Amino acid sequence: MTLVLKVPTTIIRGRGNFEAVNGHRRWDKVVFRKRVSMSMAVRMSSTSMQYLDKPSELQQNAIMVNGCTGKMGKAVVEAAVSAGLHVVPVSFSSSEVSGKTVQVGGKEIQVYGPSDRENILASTFDEYPNLVVVDYTVPASVNDNSDLYCKVGVPFVMGTTGGDRERLYKTVQDSNVYAVISPQMGKQVVAFLAAMEIMAEQFPGAFSGYSLLVMESHQAGKVDTSGTAKAVISCFQKLGVSFESDQIHMIRDPEQQLEMVGVPEEHLSGHAFHVYNLTSPDKTVSFEFQHNVCGRSIYAEGTIDAAIFLAQKVRSKAEKRIYNMIDVLREGNMR
Repeated sequence: MTLVLKVPTTIIRGRGNFEAVNGHRRWDKVVFRKRVSMSMAVRMSSTSMQYLDKPSELQQNAIMVNGCTGKMGKAVVEAAVSAGLHVVPVSFSSSEVSGKTVQVGGKEIQVYGPSDRENILASTFDEYPNLVVVDYTVPASVNDNSDLYCKVGVPFVMGTTGGDRERLYKTVQDSNVYAVISPQMGKQVVAFLAAMEIMAEQFPGAFSGYSLLVMESHQAGKVDTSGTAKAVISCFQKLGVSFESDQIHMIRDPEQQLEMVGVPEEHLSGHAFHVYNLTSPDKTVSFEFQHNVCGRSIYAEGTIDAAIFLAQKVRSKAEKRIYNMIDVLREGNMR
């Protein structure tokens, strides 16, 4: 992932950066290409955080990845194997793949459909009392799955977005189950968002009068607007910028992503590119924030860090039960 904070010597002229190219509008390449002058680039590794677990303790951590047949689920299984966790050989998925045995990360995993969930989860938890469940299913299953995890009493990491989030938190709170709940598992992206929130809290109105342009590009299968972009915009609003989420320029067309955004072809099916451009009222000053993610490893490794973190909280019988990725970051070492 690349996070870039640029203060260009040339002024970006707001919507003038859009040009007609091959019948569609394009964002001027100055927004996406590297600039040599007056730029500061911070490249942050998505390597997993190093915890204080001894090797024997780490190997005792068992993880069940629900939704292992999906792209994120597969990435999490591979990251878990790489981290030395024990991946239990069962998973929940849709009824279409129920009953199948799949190969993921060199592991054979038996997939079960909705009707088998409770019995399978209870028996798996009995066999692996140190179990942590990771959920990367579908938004429609968020609440039903979390209800089940809380009923059985198994700690879980909810990486799936969507669902009724208020109900999700209330269910966990009422059950007293340990959980990490976060729609964004990328550690460095979470750190960037936290920094934005601190700036917004401590310097409200610092960008009053500035105009804002926002572009976000994701794989074609992502139909909704980026939650990360919405969170950043919320911070800019507190900083005095007038901008609404429906003004975000969303790009989902692969050809535009290749030609306009500069997404590597091999990552068209999995990427998250964001650009936030601020311009002063008199057009003499501009700021640009950019963070680009190719692939899913940053989210998978963050998820594994969250699972290890949660296992530690369970073992220590921590008083707090519901956590987010900020909590995970505070107790880990970013390298």
